[in-house]
Amino acid sequence: MNLQGIVSVSGKPGLWKALAQNKTGYVLESLDAQKTKLIANLSTAKLAALSEITIFGVEDDIRLTDVLERMKTASNIPDVKADGKALRTFFYEVAPDHDEEKVYSSDIKKVIAWFQILKPLPIFEEADPTQAPAPVAEEPVAEAVTAEPEAEPAAPKAKAKKPQKSRIIGFF
Repeated sequence: MNLQGIVSVSGKPGLWKALAQNKTGYVLESLDAQKTKLIANLSTAKLAALSEITIFGVEDDIRLTDVLERMKTASNIPDVKADGKALRTFFYEVAPDHDEEKVYSSDIKKVIAWFQILKPLPIFEEADPTQAPAPVAEEPVAEAVTAEPEAEPAAPKAKAKKPQKSRIIGFF
């Protein structure tokens, strides 16, 4: 799952895609059907990249991307409006070692809502470019060894000269 450039903005519902950056903040586009544009000022809005979010765990923090990957294979994802017990039971399936005291029902609802937003998008099935690709076992192929003539080292390139500025000196 490729979550690069997907952010959550404090005070704004839903998820946003970062389109560009300017002096004061970011230009964002919502991931919903309306494709609303927003300029998020860094001095007033807090942005959280989904690829960087972690969930409190009992021993170690759990990456959100790992939880969303497990949610892909889950068969019965509850509705966001379900009761807290049903949400907690489901969350134990996808994140069994989360810290129950620090992860609130509202956090679980937010993760499920984000999953529902991301599920129909093509980025949901893309590979994460920051992850190393899985090594592919290949059989060695016998290659014919040919002697290649040694290439002469290339001469260093001459530095380009800067064009001189014309100066007009006038006597008054």
